[in-house]
Amino acid sequence: MTPVILATLLLAAAAPAAPAQAAPAQVTLIKAGRLIDGTGKAPMENVTIVIRGDVIESVLRGAPGAELLRGARVIDLSNQTVLPGLMDCHDHIAGTPGDGGDNQMLQETDAHQALWGAMHAKITLDAGFTTIRNVGSGSYAEVALKRFINQGLFPGPRIYTATKGLGITGGHADINGWSPDVPLRGYAQIVDGVDAIRHAVREQIKYGADLIKITASGGVLSSGDSVHHEQYSEEEIRAAVEEAARLGRKVAAHAHAAKGIVNATRAGVASIEHGSLIDDLGIALMKQKGTYMVPTLYTLDFIIDEGKESGVPQYGIDKAREISRVQRANLKKAYQAGVKFAYGTDAAVFPHGRNARDFGILVDQLGVPPMEAIRMATQYAADLIGISDTAGTIEPGKWADLIAVAGDPLQNIRLLEDVKFVMKGGVAFKP
Repeated sequence: MTPVILATLLLAAAAPAAPAQAAPAQVTLIKAGRLIDGTGKAPMENVTIVIRGDVIESVLRGAPGAELLRGARVIDLSNQTVLPGLMDCHDHIAGTPGDGGDNQMLQETDAHQALWGAMHAKITLDAGFTTIRNVGSGSYAEVALKRFINQGLFPGPRIYTATKGLGITGGHADINGWSPDVPLRGYAQIVDGVDAIRHAVREQIKYGADLIKITASGGVLSSGDSVHHEQYSEEEIRAAVEEAARLGRKVAAHAHAAKGIVNATRAGVASIEHGSLIDDLGIALMKQKGTYMVPTLYTLDFIIDEGKESGVPQYGIDKAREISRVQRANLKKAYQAGVKFAYGTDAAVFPHGRNARDFGILVDQLGVPPMEAIRMATQYAADLIGISDTAGTIEPGKWADLIAVAGDPLQNIRLLEDVKFVMKGGVAFKP
């Protein structure tokens, strides 16, 4: 063998192999009888949604042509209404109905929460909710669940999690009424004071928090506090907002009390969760700052009607009855004044899978037009979460997250309680 031939062979052996050609992405065609795309535009009839891989490529009027059909998977929803996947901006995926967390913290381990979360994730996805914002947990179980779902190991919605959340000593997220000799960790991370809050925000982000949840007022399912009282001060909430923003995160504030809503809004939170006792000052501030309201409506009905048999303590039922007398009127006033709303439910207070029950209350009791109620759970929710570029509407370039219902939800919004078809990222999970 000559030196030239030998050198040529050695060079060929050393040369990197040509990269393998990636298989072309699967093309899926959704034939929609009616399309509500989440933008607020009038519904379109007889539409074809072209999906390549996990992304929407185009939305076409009429039936697909022969060229598109060649090699494509076709899903015929021509007798149904197709909408963007729904989003729940206030979920507790690892929680179960009961006393608001004390039972879990006192009787269960983090492993229980992980298993509950895995079970509830499938139920939530089947209900048509392809994305949730998980606003508080007793552990970091949702971080692991989120990663497993993203890797395709479990079926479930896209999860944006606040991990443990922050609460004051003796407040809504703490466990109260027990002997001081019994060490209890609380349902949230219990921290007080500006410096401790800054450290806790950094710690939670270190361990996977996509946002920060802070408790600005008392709550319903907690002993020893009142829904009328503020908890964290405006200074403390501002410290959380500033630290979270420095690290690219938003803050959601649990707040029923009027003063708690004002404090949190002034401090710059992205959203007020619940907002039951909002007053004129809170409405004006939220509108001025563009702060989102995330109302949780059906949850009070569940506590009042089914709470006792589900283990809700009497104090929780009493507090729910008290604020239910004014909650709907206050939130209706806020909506009519122009406060931005994003859909959220407090699932876990009631059984997971009932997440769509709030739609009927929004429409029938708050006077929200059905199209706007749908946008609260799609386009507006995506804006609050910070994923408008990739989710919330059925448009080219967005994730292929779609649901379908039989009939027209603009005529009967409760059809969203019975979702027939669910797709997330181009994969059909239901039926």
